[in-house]
Amino acid sequence: MSATIQSIAIIIPILNEADNLPRLAADLQKLYPAPQHIIVVDAGSHDDSVQLAHSCGLEVVQSARGRAAQMNAGAAQTQTDWLLFLHADSRLPSDALAQIQQLPVTANWGRFDVRIDATQPIYRIIENLINLRSRWSKIATGDQAIFMRRCLFEQMSGYRIQPLMEDIELCKQLRQLNLPPVCLRQVVTTSARRWQQHGVWRTIWLMWRLRFLYSCGVSAQRLATQYRQG
Repeated sequence: MSATIQSIAIIIPILNEADNLPRLAADLQKLYPAPQHIIVVDAGSHDDSVQLAHSCGLEVVQSARGRAAQMNAGAAQTQTDWLLFLHADSRLPSDALAQIQQLPVTANWGRFDVRIDATQPIYRIIENLINLRSRWSKIATGDQAIFMRRCLFEQMSGYRIQPLMEDIELCKQLRQLNLPPVCLRQVVTTSARRWQQHGVWRTIWLMWRLRFLYSCGVSAQRLATQYRQG
């Protein structure tokens, strides 16, 4: 086990997340132990996101648009041993930080299992496949709440600045360095909103197709256009 208690910062990129922020802030207060730093990185929201974040007692900084740029900007504002990157529509288990602090000194980075916040049985199949694929491929996605030692994050120069697949790209680089993730079975609950808005099967097809094209060398810029079109 770790010889000393490791400090952890939670970095949350947002863009027009006013609907999610009050619940997110309430869930963050339930974490035990508490994080040493929570930072919300806004990319120009035009709803009440920034005001709500401030009213919930969250620190907010501004950044260029794009999750990669936002997460890098948030990491630069912290000095903790670990960095945890959390989507605004995702919820950590209450013992998430304790699980990270209890990791052995050989652990460098990792992610949680994911659960989709919807009751239909199809979502249980989807989330199980996501978690199994992640264990097999050693690739994690942002909705699994990727965490990493600061020293490694700085060694990697953070997330590569690209409009999509920044999480996949980071994991690919780590895999090339022969640094497998710690796959925690504690569950991060993530919103089903995209699945519900665009349809389950259409979303499955889109995600698999984009990942396949990215693995074949198609640029993140081209894929981002397809992603926005759904």
